[in-house]
Amino acid sequence: MESGPAIFAGLVFCLFGGGLLAWTVTRVRRRHPVAQDVNPVASAGVASLVSLISLVLGAWCLTRL
Repeated sequence: MESGPAIFAGLVFCLFGGGLLAWTVTRVRRRHPVAQDVNPVASAGVASLVSLISLVLGAWCLTRL
């Protein structure tokens, strides 16, 4: 994998995952819904899972330099 696209993809995945995780934690701490008209526990769980997967993919991309 070329280093330019790997760096870009890794940073995009890490920024998205970190932002989503921070937003989810903030919403849960304030006891606000993470997604409207959805079970609060399920929406927080899915958002957390997606953010962790994104962070792992970003780390994987950055290790492929």
